[in-house]
Amino acid sequence: MAENENGSATKRLKTDTENECGDSGELSSESPVSDFEITRILRDGAREKTIFIHGKVKDQDAVVILEKTPIRQDTLSELLKSSHLKLEMKNDVYSTYQLQAPAHLNEIKTTVVCPATEKHVKKYLHQEVFLVEESGEDYRNLTLPYINNQSFSVQWVHNILEKKAEADRVVFEDPDPDTGFVLLPDFKWDQKQLQDLYLLAIVHRRDVKSLRDLTSEHLPLLTNIRSKGENAIRQQYGVPPSKLRVYLHYQPSYYHLHVHFTSLEYDAPGCGVERAHLLSDVIQNLQADSSYYHNRSLAFPLRADDGLLAMFKKAGKL
Repeated sequence: MAENENGSATKRLKTDTENECGDSGELSSESPVSDFEITRILRDGAREKTIFIHGKVKDQDAVVILEKTPIRQDTLSELLKSSHLKLEMKNDVYSTYQLQAPAHLNEIKTTVVCPATEKHVKKYLHQEVFLVEESGEDYRNLTLPYINNQSFSVQWVHNILEKKAEADRVVFEDPDPDTGFVLLPDFKWDQKQLQDLYLLAIVHRRDVKSLRDLTSEHLPLLTNIRSKGENAIRQQYGVPPSKLRVYLHYQPSYYHLHVHFTSLEYDAPGCGVERAHLLSDVIQNLQADSSYYHNRSLAFPLRADDGLLAMFKKAGKL
């Protein structure tokens, strides 16, 4: 999630068996993809071994994401012993094969977005990307009005915070209304190996949309997320803070403050310098200057079809 992180559409957390047309749970006899009619391929990520498909499920627009799951170390022995090999080429000491693994070792993670809106479709469609540099004034005059005028729903976030959804996936919670948060796995992590560990800390406060809203007032919140989030991950998964990348996105993909915890070994989408801001840096910047993120120019990528990009172009900022 690995989805393209440059869009501004709302992002969902979901398990492999959960989709927006139904509830999460055990394997169902009714497959949400068995009746899927393919309309077009939105994006094909050969390197990431993912494909994003637009189509319909029972006359409803849907997006299906297929992603090859990582090879797990704990199943390597079984994989090598129980698979069939088909020789493709042999030359001296070198040979290549097609390995046909047993079904239970050859899973494809499937994410279903249904019913999918136009924003969902655009989110996964391959687009040109442009780097925008936003001053504090640009944020107040262009970005904030754009955010306020858009219907970026975060109801799914509220469902998590209110225990109406995904309560069984919460790894840790601090219920304090000012400094508290819930910590749960991001849907991009299959929770089967630690090399691609990915969790999200979602704050209980609902008055902080993004990095731009933060001041020194929020330092207790941020330091609490860092210390308790790292401790929870150490206790639950045995991963120390020195092996974690802890950061915020700007722009975020949804406007409710959240912090990303990923393994340093995982090249997580959106962890590049053009989008990710280390939580430790954010804390230090606010300790030095309470208005740092109100005034500082921030660069971030925008896709060609993003309405905010059109506003920056119209204002002569690009």
